[in-house]
Amino acid sequence: LRDWWDARGGALGLVWGRRRVGKTALLTEFARDRRAIFHTASGRPRDDELRLLSLAARDVVGTGVRDLSERPFTDWADALETLAGAADDEPLLVVLDEFPELVRISPELESTLRAVWDRIRTRTKLRVFLSGSAVRTMQAIQEERSPLYGRIDLVLHLRPFEPHEAAKMLPRLRPSDRALVWSIVGGTPLYLEWWDDGRSVRDNVRRLVCAPAGLLLHAGELALATDLDTGGLARQIVFAIGAGRTKHNEIADAVRAEPARALDQLIELGVIERIAPVTEDPRRTRRRRYRIGDNFLAFWLGVVDRYRADIERGLGESILPVLLDDLDDFAGPRWEEAFRAHLRRRADAGEIASRIVAIGPYWNVAQPPVEIDAVALAGRSRTAVLAGEAKWARSVDGARLRRDLERKAEALPNRADDLRFALCARERIEDSGDALTVTAADIFG
Repeated sequence: LRDWWDARGGALGLVWGRRRVGKTALLTEFARDRRAIFHTASGRPRDDELRLLSLAARDVVGTGVRDLSERPFTDWADALETLAGAADDEPLLVVLDEFPELVRISPELESTLRAVWDRIRTRTKLRVFLSGSAVRTMQAIQEERSPLYGRIDLVLHLRPFEPHEAAKMLPRLRPSDRALVWSIVGGTPLYLEWWDDGRSVRDNVRRLVCAPAGLLLHAGELALATDLDTGGLARQIVFAIGAGRTKHNEIADAVRAEPARALDQLIELGVIERIAPVTEDPRRTRRRRYRIGDNFLAFWLGVVDRYRADIERGLGESILPVLLDDLDDFAGPRWEEAFRAHLRRRADAGEIASRIVAIGPYWNVAQPPVEIDAVALAGRSRTAVLAGEAKWARSVDGARLRRDLERKAEALPNRADDLRFALCARERIEDSGDALTVTAADIFG
């Protein structure tokens, strides 16, 4: 953002991502101590949006260019040209938040912005940032058929926090409890902010999920309504995957339709992920699976939604212990992903081996079948140089876990002679030998 701000002439930027991921917070922090105008669209009639933008701009641009109290903007071209004039000598940041809402009420806006921008960008210091949560619309702005194609100088795709980042929002919890909270709410900053780290997991789940007005009880439906702008089939697919149907044929049977196109769209949106054995190409292998890409959405679909109607009818206190019993089973796969994320960080820092090109799960269909939680591949030959196993247990017998891992690693193709092993548990790993050990204190400390 700072490099973008320092560019010569005018500059266009785009920040996009799912709801509540922190786009507005990021831009607000960036705008601190800079000349800045914020306008958040909400689907008002065009003239009302322009009037409110005029009011937001009035105190920043002053009356030297134009008295916006007396003469508000008449159309989008007028607004952009006036703001460009106010940035002749000094940079001016204009943030159009929820930009897709402006496009919805003014379909000509992108073409107008292109026409004006082509005229003014070399003679102004105006910086315009377009921000939005309607992910599909924000993606479309970057595509070749978009009027703004080739004119965006900076694109930021904001994603939820990684485990080590989310941990910083839960400072009063032990690392193992941070791991549990992350498995439930994921890395969405607002959801992490809702979690009171001075209270127990039970109290938080009671307050946020098991009450008719619980914020997390309803957040999943709101997230789906915002993110799934690809049609009703997409929604059916998400619910099918959330219920445990992870293979293409299982999903097709559940929705009674061919899901390939909708699956690709959901992957583009970041709602689901396509995974495959790390040793294979996920676009070609028949052994690919699908999973919900966001921890909270997976929790809401897989655990909360089945109880939602009864919680709203007043059974929350009775359902609470049942829901809590589900948490350990739910958290296991998320713990494995946190383990892989940690290994990627360490690999990128050069702490595992040189030239790591991929880290992911491995499985095969041999008899007996083999599953390994994390395998690291190195170099152009994609040689397996590390195999790791994560257990959602407070402590594990490291020697036994390693023996099992060594046996399973024999199934790996193209395995290094000096294959390393990594063992992971929430708090303690007993008798680990020379294996790399990872605990919640390493991931969430």
